Amino acid sequence: MLMAAKNQFRVCFLSIKYNIMREMINKVTFLTNIFFMMLNNGTFIVQWLLLFQIKEDIGGYTLDQVMLLWGLAACTYGLSHVLFQKAFELPELIINGKLDSFLVQPKNVLLSVITSATNSSAIGDVLYGFVIMCVFSFSFGRLGLFILFSITGAIIITAFSVLVGSLSFWIVRGEMFGTNLTNILISFATYPDGIFKGAVKFILYILIPVGMTNYLPVHIMTNFNPLFMLTVLGYMVMLVIVALYVFYKGLKRYSSSSLMVARM
Repeated sequence: MLMAAKNQFRVCFLSIKYNIMREMINKVTFLTNIFFMMLNNGTFIVQWLLLFQIKEDIGGYTLDQVMLLWGLAACTYGLSHVLFQKAFELPELIINGKLDSFLVQPKNVLLSVITSATNSSAIGDVLYGFVIMCVFSFSFGRLGLFILFSITGAIIITAFSVLVGSLSFWIVRGEMFGTNLTNILISFATYPDGIFKGAVKFILYILIPVGMTNYLPVHIMTNFNPLFMLTVLGYMVMLVIVALYVFYKGLKRYSSSSLMVARM
């Protein structure tokens, strides 16, 4: 069993590697996409610098904490889209019957699907995240935690996208519902959680897991709490299990299309 799992992850690693290599065929376009993504993200620094000239803290966050939040949000988003781009396109594949080519492959269906494409410009998000973290909040301990939470955040975002995307097995036009929820997760990830109260905060921590991808990790990096760390890790494991269950439950209902799609 361990050997099978090892082989499966090796295949996924090779798939991701070759996806990135395909994107690098045109090196000018590849590097330009990365550069402009970093530049686009960098423009928001000006917004926060101006806001902090007016107030000393926003939602209980200092400038360094907000920049750490932005860096982590960019890194988790970027890492999930570099490694698991197709997780965010799952509803389209389900609705248009494009899972056929993955069902005949001798490897895990879900991993095969979500690692079958990459978003090269998202590499700029990852690099931007690390640059912001190093400029505003660097320490070796914090860097280690930043790497850990970038990975856990990327897994949580991917699992959440698989979960809401899998609803398309049951819901007509489910792609709109899933896409909107994923966009909400990404949009709220760049704002301090202190500005949200009551039911909204509960939703952002439990139902739409922004709190587990960004808010709680930032609090841990600024004021380490092992219980909070275990909470993030436990939530990640739970969400992955739920996403796997819903996807494979829905896969039993899948009706393939008449399209003949071959994967080389």
